[in-house]
Amino acid sequence: MANKYFGTDGVRGVANLAPMNAETALAIGRATAYVLKREHKGLNRILVGKDTRLSGYMLESALTAGICSMGVDVLLTGPIPTPGIAFLTRTMRCAAGIVISASHNPFEDNGIKIFNSGGFKLPDAAEAEIEALIDNPGELLQHLPPPRGIGRAKRISDARGRYVEFCKNTFPGEYTLEGMKIVLDCSNGAAYGVAPDVFRELGAEVDTIHAKPDGTNINERCGSQHTEDLRSRVLALGADIGLAFDGDADRLITVDETGREVSGDHTIAICAQAMLQRGTLRNNLVVLTPMSNLGLRLALDKMGVRWEDAGVGDRLVLARMQKDGASLGGEQSGHVIFLDKHTTGDGIVSALQILAAMKHSGRKLSDLASIFEEAPQRLVNVEVREKPPVESLSGVAAAIAAAEKELGRSGRVLVRYSGTQKLCRVMVEAASQEAVDRISAAIAAEVRAAIG
Repeated sequence: MANKYFGTDGVRGVANLAPMNAETALAIGRATAYVLKREHKGLNRILVGKDTRLSGYMLESALTAGICSMGVDVLLTGPIPTPGIAFLTRTMRCAAGIVISASHNPFEDNGIKIFNSGGFKLPDAAEAEIEALIDNPGELLQHLPPPRGIGRAKRISDARGRYVEFCKNTFPGEYTLEGMKIVLDCSNGAAYGVAPDVFRELGAEVDTIHAKPDGTNINERCGSQHTEDLRSRVLALGADIGLAFDGDADRLITVDETGREVSGDHTIAICAQAMLQRGTLRNNLVVLTPMSNLGLRLALDKMGVRWEDAGVGDRLVLARMQKDGASLGGEQSGHVIFLDKHTTGDGIVSALQILAAMKHSGRKLSDLASIFEEAPQRLVNVEVREKPPVESLSGVAAAIAAAEKELGRSGRVLVRYSGTQKLCRVMVEAASQEAVDRISAAIAAEVRAAIG
């Protein structure tokens, strides 16, 4: 896979430093316009959206300049969830859609991810060609249009409304949300302008927290990675459910009416059961990742549902779903893909499927979430200064080998680098919490000693 600029989820880094500076953004815009305009003849416009980070203004302007310089028009949506760009790119017949977002990362970071005309993330070959052109800008200069051929940029005023209607249409028409009290945590991110409208227009009583972005507070102690405020608010209001999105709203973590956090693994299990009952679980198959909890796998086994592991990351989950014909797949982090409804993970769409399962069954979320008990698991994120192959770190490799020998068939160890941050993730699953804590701490200590 191309990896000088593109990681597991687009290009990402600290804002105003390469590669997340204006110069590289302009080059990405120019190269993307050239590659995708050539591939999609007749589609001469690119959609550009962003989350609420302060640096989004700078990167949006630079991308727009690069795209227009290649004779391609730009449609600007302003802040909107990443899956909204995927939807609008497809329905507005654009050659590509570009999102300026670093998802769940802190506000200092930003990123650029690209969708093709069908609303799917770019294949590796297209990313590789774009990377090559970024490093060889002279090749594009011969393709610059004359002054009359320079592209135009305009803002589209109805982007949010179109996306709100799309989301609502993924909820079964025979149900409404009337009588339900829902708390939303918008993470001061891209969901703030659309999520409240979706749930209110379906009839719910909606209370919203962390929906006042100021450019620097995105993901700050809120959203899908920090549900403390959401749990307190659900309990204080006696709400039926709490919904936490990340900064670009492609992930969802829920909170049940008792204030308990419900993981993405539970979302997958609940929706797999509901889809199995409705006959919409294609090929009786769910795609997971190595991070998925053992309890989820056992629950799917009990349902008689097949499961397969893709690599870690939504791109790999989607690729496996397309290859094997699955309609449901996702990650413990809350990135869940309903491929019969959307081309990418969508936190709002995921929430609506959970709510549909509650309506159809007449059961509370806490009851539905009892579908399985999570096996003891711990994920430790270790900040690292570099990312050499894990097997080349003798102390880390020895600690992993000792852990695997101790656990045998009763647990798992997974050590991998984040594709978007300078982190090494140490995941341990075992029969007891004591073993999980002890083994994960031992491996994490070796990682810190080697590259921390």
